[in-house]
Parts: sequence; C-alpha cells; structure tokens
Amino acid sequence: MAKNTDAARVPDSVTCSIERTLCVLGERWTFLILRQAFFGATRFAEFRDQLGVAPDVLSDRLGTLVEFGVLAREPYQEPGARSRFAYRLTPAGRELHVVLAALQQWGDEYLPHPDGPSMLRRVRDTGQPAHVGFVGEDGHEVALTDVTAIPSGAAGAGPS
Repeated sequence: MAKNTDAARVPDSVTCSIERTLCVLGERWTFLILRQAFFGATRFAEFRDQLGVAPDVLSDRLGTLVEFGVLAREPYQEPGARSRFAYRLTPAGRELHVVLAALQQWGDEYLPHPDGPSMLRRVRDTGQPAHVGFVGEDGHEVALTDVTAIPSGAAGAGPS
C-alpha cells in the first residue's frame, strides 16, 4: 500500500515520526473512531450514534483515516436504500490496536475510573492478562528502563 504524505497535512519538514503521525491521528475523535472500529463499527451512522460526534467532524476524521490508509471505504447498499460506504480497518489501521491498548493501559494506571478498567486484555489461547510493552528481537519483554531512543536518519539532529 502506498503511504500518503500529503504535504498539507504531513509536511516533509516534519522529521519526527511522532509529530508526523499526530498530523494524521492527533485529533481526539480519531482515536475514539478507531476504538469503535476495533469494536466492529463500520458505518457512518454507527460511529455517529455510538460516539455522539457531529456529522461534519466525523466525515472529516473518516476522510483523513481513509486518505492515509488507516481505514478503507467500501460501498454497500441496503435493499431500497441509496448506496453508502462502510469503513473497515486496513492492515495499517489494525496495527494501531497496540497504540490504543497502550493509551488505555496508561489511563488505567494514571487516570483510573473508580469502577476499574473499562476493558481487560487477555491472551486468546490462555486467558492470561496481556499488557503493552517493549519486546526485543529475541521475543522477550524488555524493561522500560532498559530501552533507549537513538536518533537516526532524518531525526539525527534531534527532535524538531
């Protein structure tokens, strides 16, 4: 899949991958739309009704997610109705599951709800709790204190 780097949204002058990603995903509603997509929502009305988001905002966010290959827009038509579009996660969109899980994990730890987590993550085959963390090439978890960030490539000069 071609990666979109629309200069209006992601200028080449932005070298930090985090900042470039936020040019596409940085709006509050975007992550909530993605959350609902992971829960199975595919239709505009589902997103609108489940989130209570204004239609113009939803349309803009869905358009951005389609434009950058996070969601794919697929036509569908119910009997007797006009053609509409469903929005499905692409492989790039499905990879954001770990990002949403990390946000939830952080929120559960540092902004806990009095009733506890809204969702638990479990390993499908064993039922054991699952969490987000760093994993080395050997497949073993690496402690946060043992991970270092080393600028490279375009970011060699440091954060912008």
